[in-house]
Amino acid sequence: MASPKVAEALGQARQAADPPAAYKAMLKNIQTLSPQTRNADDLIAIADQVFGGDPLGVVVTRALLGDFITTLGALEKHDTWIQAGQHIVRLITTGNPLASSLVEQIATLRELVATAHEANEDFLDAAKVLCEIPLDSSQRRVPDAEKAAVWIRIVRNYLEVDDSTTAETYLNKLKNVMHDVDDAELSLHFRLSAARIQDSNRQFLQAAKSYHDLSFLPAIAEEERLHTLAMAIKCAILAPAGPMRSRALGRLYKDERSAGLDEYGILEKMFFDRLLSATEVDKFAQDLAPHQLAKTSDGSTVLAKAVVEHNLLSASRLYSNIGFDELGLLLGLGGSKAEDTTAKMIEQGRLSGSIDQIDRIIWFGGGEASGEKGSGRAEVLVGKEMQRWDSNVQALAEDVERLTDALQAEFPEFVAARIAA
Repeated sequence: MASPKVAEALGQARQAADPPAAYKAMLKNIQTLSPQTRNADDLIAIADQVFGGDPLGVVVTRALLGDFITTLGALEKHDTWIQAGQHIVRLITTGNPLASSLVEQIATLRELVATAHEANEDFLDAAKVLCEIPLDSSQRRVPDAEKAAVWIRIVRNYLEVDDSTTAETYLNKLKNVMHDVDDAELSLHFRLSAARIQDSNRQFLQAAKSYHDLSFLPAIAEEERLHTLAMAIKCAILAPAGPMRSRALGRLYKDERSAGLDEYGILEKMFFDRLLSATEVDKFAQDLAPHQLAKTSDGSTVLAKAVVEHNLLSASRLYSNIGFDELGLLLGLGGSKAEDTTAKMIEQGRLSGSIDQIDRIIWFGGGEASGEKGSGRAEVLVGKEMQRWDSNVQALAEDVERLTDALQAEFPEFVAARIAA
């Protein structure tokens, strides 16, 4: 129900010689006629009389709708934008014969309502309102830059509520127009949204590269560049262990800025294939997003799985062979689970080695796996370990001989005394 002054003005407008002019004057003086607490109700009452009665003609209706939008924007009250804006949209789009001629104004009004939802942090509602804006309709020709601006907002709002699936749908729409959009800010938001979707979809290697590339852009503030670098490190750490992750860790470790980040300690240990302790992992987990701590199909978290695979890769650098149970103890798993994890990594080409299921021993092949599926299998040759032992003894003897020769050349008297003794 309208406030007294607005109700009186509406009655006068009905009898006025020029009703549109009377409505326009009411909208212009709404802050004088309507108490602040009644703005939404009064605007709704005016809209009901203007758009809900006999049609005033497309030109007049379009002009008055534009005045409504201007009045709403001037109020700067987000709740009023939502209440009045949504009511006007429903009023015009439901059974109004002029709706097809007011597409542009309705789109502007929806953007205003979406902005209010975003200000209130109702991101899902904002995304739904923006999705209702016709961008591919034959009734309205929309430039690619304007399409991109709306779709970017939709993607970002869906990402705020962790709905990466729907966000990716609109990101795919963006891919078809971004090459024609010459707007640095939109391009930046597009690339950042793509990285966030890769991260949410657990495509951690791709996300790490995308975040790292963004961290070099001068258009981003220094603090934000460091934040994207930290996100790149987190994604690289969460990626499946193997040669591709090793290369990603190498790029990030060699970035001089990484040394100043909290994630540097665990980055360094992973880069050098050192075993991670539970304390280090728990500390790292405190700064991860919920989707990065989500459980996988086998019941373990993404982080736990990444750490187990990393420690298994580290163990392959320390041992030539190890029993199932001993490896399980090292990884914090049962023997069977350790065998399954090892077999999977070997099969996927992320670890070089072979498994002796009879003796329950894993033989590590040494060296870096290729990363290609099926390439991690290594045959254990008869006498191979004895040959390696002989080679190591020979290398040690040669080192001792070279050291003795160097000492004799530098300190002949010292060496002669010691050899004689």
